[in-house]
Amino acid sequence: VQLQACGGGLVQAGGSLRLSCAASGRTFSSYGMGWFRQAPGKEREFVAVISWRGGTTEYADSVKGRFTISRDNAKNMGYLQMNSLNPEDTAVYYCATSRSPYKRGNVPGDFGSWGQGTLVTVSS
Repeated sequence: VQLQACGGGLVQAGGSLRLSCAASGRTFSSYGMGWFRQAPGKEREFVAVISWRGGTTEYADSVKGRFTISRDNAKNMGYLQMNSLNPEDTAVYYCATSRSPYKRGNVPGDFGSWGQGTLVTVSS
């Protein structure tokens, strides 16, 4: 699966952004999809994951209640709605698909295809 993330930008604290992830290639709908982020000087960290049919989601504690992951398999698209953003959310955000079909995960090693990343900057 080839992935391309977009939708990042500069937003004030308390604002919202919606990231999109466009997929092509192998059957996107057969793979779990996740979002990760990497802030300067830090390791890539898990944000959220959604199962291949969208019935199961999981979030990092730091974003739970503020972020919502979703997907539209008919359009080969994934999304991350981010609300109540704060400066600690500033990072490059990456979408990824699971390494194996019908799987998901919450560590980078569980994912085999990655998008190029989109920068989210939250000002205080």
